[in-house]
Parts: sequence; structure tokens; C-alpha cells
Amino acid sequence: MDIRKIYEYALQREREGKRFFEENAERVSHAAASAFRRLAEEEQQHIEFIQGLLDALEAGESPAGAAPPELKGEGFFAQRAASEMLDQTMLEAMVPDLPVLRMAYLIERDFAEFYEMAASKAEGEAKQALQMLAEWERGHEALFKRLHDEAFEAYAQMPWGG
Repeated sequence: MDIRKIYEYALQREREGKRFFEENAERVSHAAASAFRRLAEEEQQHIEFIQGLLDALEAGESPAGAAPPELKGEGFFAQRAASEMLDQTMLEAMVPDLPVLRMAYLIERDFAEFYEMAASKAEGEAKQALQMLAEWERGHEALFKRLHDEAFEAYAQMPWGG
């Protein structure tokens, strides 16, 4: 397995994800826009982390650089967002955003699966870095699944015609 190719692919995917969240932050409701903007910021940190891994490989150094403290565990954004309970009004405001929330969930799930697959084939520091990235993306995946499901539930409870 060529770890450089894995990191380059990951870097491209993270950039695509960041772009998706930035572009959709302008199109979705205020409630979802805030979440999308914050996630775009965290994706930028993922980009910087992966770029650091690539730079270390290029320099022939160990890519053992630790992740920034705010990215440890599930990721700052996912932890913060999960701790903030959305009220019914916000969820109802997100109903028109259901397809975008679903897409965000699928993007994050796809990222997590990619990192887990790559980690299963890697060893040492590369395996650890890929596992960390998978954990971050699983946190994002869970958040967007929850947001989608709660907004869908609000929609399902609305009288016919919204």
C-alpha cells in the first residue's frame, strides 16, 4: 500500500467535503448553516493535518506529528454540536434542508469508511493517523444522522402542507 497515495486521496476528499459544507452553508436554513460553517472549519483542520503528514513523508521524516488538541477524539465540532440540543423550532426550520443533511451524513459516512479501510491495510503511525481520521468522521456522521433524523421526525409530525 502506498501511504502517500492514500493521504493524497484523503486530502482531495477533505477539500471536496469542505467545499460542500461551505457552499451549502449559503443555501440552507440558518439552523443548518451554522453547523455547516463550523464543520467546514473543522474540515480545514483535517486538511492541514493530512498536509502535515504528506509534508513529513516528503521530507523523509516521521509523520508522528500529533493532531491539534481541538481535533482529539471525535472532534471538537461533533462534541460541541452533540451537546447542544436543538429545539423543535430549529428542527422545523431544517425541514427544507433534509436532502442536504442527508448528503452531509452520507459524505461523512463515506469518509469514515474510506479511512477505516485504509487503516486496516496500514501499519504503525499511518494506521494510527487513519484511525484518528476515521473517528473524527464517525463523529460527524453521527451528528448529521441525528440532525437529519430529528428534522425528518419534525417534518413527519407536521400537518399536511407543512
